[in-house]
Amino acid sequence: MRNLTIIATLGALVIAAPTAAQPRTADPIKRGLQLTDFPRFVKLAENVYGYEEIRQPGFTTVSLVVIGRNGVLIADGQGNAQATQTLLDRIRELTPIPVKWYVVGSEHGDHTGGNSVLPKDVTFIAYPMSADEQAIDVGGITVRAVFLGRAHTGTDLMVYLSRERILFMSEAYLNRVFPAMRSAFPSEWLRTADRALAMAVAHYVPGHGFIEEPARSREELIAFRGALAYVIAEVKRLHALGLSPEDAVKQANWGEYADWFIREQQAPIAVRKVYEEIEGKLKPAP
Repeated sequence: MRNLTIIATLGALVIAAPTAAQPRTADPIKRGLQLTDFPRFVKLAENVYGYEEIRQPGFTTVSLVVIGRNGVLIADGQGNAQATQTLLDRIRELTPIPVKWYVVGSEHGDHTGGNSVLPKDVTFIAYPMSADEQAIDVGGITVRAVFLGRAHTGTDLMVYLSRERILFMSEAYLNRVFPAMRSAFPSEWLRTADRALAMAVAHYVPGHGFIEEPARSREELIAFRGALAYVIAEVKRLHALGLSPEDAVKQANWGEYADWFIREQQAPIAVRKVYEEIEGKLKPAP
């Protein structure tokens, strides 16, 4: 691994946030890494870690782990029982304190598919919830599950640590991954990103793509918001020409975002979803 600071913590592999020298990509190979470098923890603050695991087609799914005196909180799991069990095993290398809380940032299977192996007495925190946020005192750290608006799924929860100025955004922030809109609310997603950017946050953590160092994490969230805005504007242009979704997919110009990760897979889905929004076919707010 290049440009990384390695920290040995009770046998677990923990790295410091990658440096600004890292290429701006969600592709681990282009970033100078191997798939065997994963899973790994990225230390965000004292007793706060991001957890990067590789999923197909070869980019990360990110979980958040907060270790308090009273228990461990996880935000988002992994896509199958084996991967989530590995996450739990790796947490045990950091601390013997049990996992007591689980925040469902994204309801999608690549984050929840392994939930069956979570402790049976774990407390789930999911949307819908109290009016704007729910605070959890894990012991020495206050964690807030917050809903900033519909984005990638419509039930998107984020985890905010105000003292540490960390915001785990789950799938509302996909670092250098082409906007995935299968269950999205495109224009609302823009406003949700704006609310996140307006918060007192130093370190934004994505649900996919790499965890960056703090200053660059904000730059990359702004870049992702730019991708969202570009995709919406381009599809609106194509819709105004009277094109069918199928023809719009063929004629779309994705500009600088054409090389973003899994564009070939996600662009046709984004076209259809923005068409649904323009034509008033999105499902109503829950």
